[in-house]
Amino acid sequence: MEVRLTPDQEAFIRQAIEAGRFHRPEDAVEEALLLWEEKERTRAEILAAVDTAEASLARGEGRTITPESMRQLADEVKQRGRARIAAEPSPHR
Repeated sequence: MEVRLTPDQEAFIRQAIEAGRFHRPEDAVEEALLLWEEKERTRAEILAAVDTAEASLARGEGRTITPESMRQLADEVKQRGRARIAAEPSPHR
């Protein structure tokens, strides 16, 4: 597959290589694709969670939202995200 980059994208990659972030342009593209894949996985997880929540509400289930429950949920989401990042080492970091 051949992909054409804009001049700005090429300059961005060159700067990253010069800074030692990557060794080859292919490494930068690989990293970009890994990030895109992660973003799409997260998006799918969010959509699945919304579907689950909507089904729960349709069944009359639910929970009371309080400032404390929102903080707890935010903490849980952060912990899951940090665990996922820790579990997926990048060869370029």
